[in-house]
Amino acid sequence: MPDHPLTGVRVIEVGIYMAGPFCAMQLADLGADVIKVENPEGGDIARDSAPFLDGESSPFIRLNRNKRSLAINLKAPEGKEVFRQLVQGADVVVENLRPGTMADLELDYQRLSTLNPRLVYVAARAGAKPVLTLSWRGWTSWPRQ
Repeated sequence: MPDHPLTGVRVIEVGIYMAGPFCAMQLADLGADVIKVENPEGGDIARDSAPFLDGESSPFIRLNRNKRSLAINLKAPEGKEVFRQLVQGADVVVENLRPGTMADLELDYQRLSTLNPRLVYVAARAGAKPVLTLSWRGWTSWPRQ
């Protein structure tokens, strides 16, 4: 494997649609080992985004190049444990779920950093609100077409 600036950096991505996957894509392009975690019941909503090439979403393919992926049910105790094990060997977690979702799953920075004190946690959010509150819904409040 060629020596890139982020060779040896492991990133766990829990991203949907654009912000999280785009961030992790840039890290992967720079050589990071990115593992994308998707919901086993449908995965990233970008999979449904046109245009399609040979039946696959072009935006999904572009945003997820150079990544590996796993389908993990983060609501199930077994899935949470697998995720925690991944985090123990990671350098970075990138997520762009609705604010409060990772805390509801008991997989927020406060909990994960006890397993991995050197963890860098990136929470990318839709919109330009400088201060997020749990009542602000981000992407999920936008109508899907």
